[in-house]
Amino acid sequence: MLLELSIQNFAIISNLHLSFHEGMTALTGETGAGKSIIIDAMGLLAGGRGSSDYLRQGADKCRLEGIFEWPLQPEFHLLAEELGIDEEEVLIVQRDFTQSGKNLCRVNGRTVTLSVLRQIGLFLVDIQGQNEHQELLQPEKHLSLLDGFGDEQFKTELAVYRGAYQSYRALENQVRTIQENEQLYVQRMDMLQFQQEEIAQAALVEDEEAQLVDEREKLINYQKIVDALSQSYAALSAEEANSVDGVSLALTEVQGIAHLDPAYEKISETIQSAYYLLQDAAADISRQADNLELDEGRLEEVLSRLETIRQLKRKYGESIPVILAYYDSISKEISESAYTEGQLEQLEAELAQKADEVWQLAEELHVKRREAAHRLEKEIVQELKELYMEHAQFDVRFANNSKQLTANGFDVVEFYLTTNPGEGLKPLVRVASGGELSRILLALKSIFSRKQGITSIVFDEVDTGVSGRVAQAIAEKIAKIAAHSQVLCITHLPQVAAVADNQYFIEKSIQDGRTETHVRKLAQQERVTEIARMLSGAEITDLTVEHARELLSQAHQ
Repeated sequence: MLLELSIQNFAIISNLHLSFHEGMTALTGETGAGKSIIIDAMGLLAGGRGSSDYLRQGADKCRLEGIFEWPLQPEFHLLAEELGIDEEEVLIVQRDFTQSGKNLCRVNGRTVTLSVLRQIGLFLVDIQGQNEHQELLQPEKHLSLLDGFGDEQFKTELAVYRGAYQSYRALENQVRTIQENEQLYVQRMDMLQFQQEEIAQAALVEDEEAQLVDEREKLINYQKIVDALSQSYAALSAEEANSVDGVSLALTEVQGIAHLDPAYEKISETIQSAYYLLQDAAADISRQADNLELDEGRLEEVLSRLETIRQLKRKYGESIPVILAYYDSISKEISESAYTEGQLEQLEAELAQKADEVWQLAEELHVKRREAAHRLEKEIVQELKELYMEHAQFDVRFANNSKQLTANGFDVVEFYLTTNPGEGLKPLVRVASGGELSRILLALKSIFSRKQGITSIVFDEVDTGVSGRVAQAIAEKIAKIAAHSQVLCITHLPQVAAVADNQYFIEKSIQDGRTETHVRKLAQQERVTEIARMLSGAEITDLTVEHARELLSQAHQ
């Protein structure tokens, strides 16, 4: 149920805040005052397509906000859980438009996409207006209307069918692809398997190339390393003037005079440090020289391994990590490939089996729809009788030659109607007038609203083209719907306004050269005056005032 609606800088509305209640609320006022603008705002909060064109002239930003009771449908609970929206007492929906074209949607403070908002909006408000009239005139929409009349078991079976149908189509596409590209497919699999084996046999390790390069450099430069170590050791040996022994002799001499002067003591410490460092260096050089061994076979192995890596890099990537990533990719494609030699026949057999299963599910849906169609026909006829279409006959017809599977089965349906005795049933699009469409739409909504669980229904001038006792019947029908759903109704009919629990008057004025829409809730006496205006037009007489009182009195008896 819609609790509050706030509108800022939207069309000719600068700032508007409305509170709504249970039952039925009528929105009345002169044509062009802005009634439909309010409904447009609600439609945008439910995920309708919007643009910066909605901004009030001169404004940089438009904001719409609706506060709804938390929807109780189990499907909404699953959707909210999937979207990460925590359950609270209310659902606050905000939508902003800016002059630059930015469109921001939020639900309980969480930013969502327009498609997500549209999903949420299906549970919040159901707006019935000219678009719904047009749906009735589009036979391709009739199947979804019939399905909306199905019970929970039917909806479950429809969901099962759609899952099976999607699986069937996916397998069908897979088989078709293999059939159409079998030779190319086999060649690709052979190529990928060869590449997979080539990379696997190489047994690459991510950091081995750098290690091999280092090892290759050492092996290639073996003699240079031997010579450098030998000469370095000789330079530090006793045979050389600058040997470690020479440093040791200098250390002994300076230590003998270190006590005579702090400067000599510092020199002694420096020579001592150098002596120990040179001694360690000489020992390290000796060990390295002893460990050196030229392994010409190993050099060949390293060079061969580096060449293997170079060839693989040339074919599959610029580095070992890239090659390994490519290996993982083709391995996945191979493992997920549905094709191996002789498997096409197996897939074709599986496809035939799935086709049988899907057709069986479609046949079961057809039977259920036939049953639902009979119930719908009876209920629609009864509803139309209550709306003074006593002789109406309504028929849901199934196309006999339709045997093409879709996501909804193979059924194609169209609504047929006759409103005059002796006249044959004809497609709804060819026989229904505007007033009759309004009544048929209201009859459908009377039936479906009990099943769909949407707690806020908006009727946008669905009473167009009717008057007199038919108008009274429509008023009573809308009031009946309001007994179990919140109903907001834009109307020009005094009979409809009179049965409302609450009535808002919408008017526009010019302030500082700008058109502005205002909305106020009418008190009882104001309702009498407004309904009298709706009865008589511009001139309100004592008779129309009395008639208005009578309408209000009768409506709430």
